[in-house]
Amino acid sequence: MSQPDASIRHAQLKARLDSGASILVPGCHDALSAKLVVEAGFDVVYVGSYATAAADLGLPDVGALGLDDLVHRAARVAAAVSVPVVADAEGGFFEPANLWRTVQAFEGAGVSAIHIEDHAGGKHTDLPQRLIPLEDMLARIRAAVAARRDPNFQIIARTDAIWATGDFEEAKRRVRAFCEAGADMVMPTGGTPEAVADLKKEAAAPYVVVDGPNHPRFSGLKTEASLVLYYGFTLFSAVHGMTAALARYREIPAADLSDRMEPVDAFEARMGYAEFTARSRRYTAGQ
Repeated sequence: MSQPDASIRHAQLKARLDSGASILVPGCHDALSAKLVVEAGFDVVYVGSYATAAADLGLPDVGALGLDDLVHRAARVAAAVSVPVVADAEGGFFEPANLWRTVQAFEGAGVSAIHIEDHAGGKHTDLPQRLIPLEDMLARIRAAVAARRDPNFQIIARTDAIWATGDFEEAKRRVRAFCEAGADMVMPTGGTPEAVADLKKEAAAPYVVVDGPNHPRFSGLKTEASLVLYYGFTLFSAVHGMTAALARYREIPAADLSDRMEPVDAFEARMGYAEFTARSRRYTAGQ
């Protein structure tokens, strides 16, 4: 099944952002969950390192993934859906002079936006939290902006100053500097709706926020954010559902699991088995 050219999806995302809409973006963890997000009616899909580490490798999101790990998963997601995909590029993986490799790898994967962060380690743990020095981060942003081929490909500059260190003034300083460095969007993780509104007074730009467990809730609220990323949505819901189904099957092997599983016919219809059969008959001699 052919998908829209990547440039078309880049332009679609840019147009949605320019409209001033606040876009809810459930995070997916693989190609199938991305398809489910789109079938549910969402216009943008997100895939991050947290879900990729868990689903692909069974690992925590503690910096163990490489560029290829994230690009490979993002490419599979982009190939499975027809809507724009936002992806996680961690800290960029390279020093500024080589950051073109990261940007062009994600562009080549069909992704329409990436976020590059200033977190220097310890995410999702109680280890000491550090940020990349601001000047280093600004160089990465400038390099990323210069490296993209399509001007509609979005460079999102993420600061974890609030989430990691609780320093709102530093977040304010960073989002202002990120905008001046040419970032298309800024992402102050850990900021409340009120904090994001205050930040936007300091630096007028499209804002990306993180929704979900252990983060301020934005979904369903009137918000200043352009993109609301619920980063672990399909991952958390899938694990919850599978854990419950497996527990019941282990306890009662003969149990009726129909309320825990999609019917096979419905699943195969979703996956395109009928379309494959039709193609097979069309191209097989004598059919």
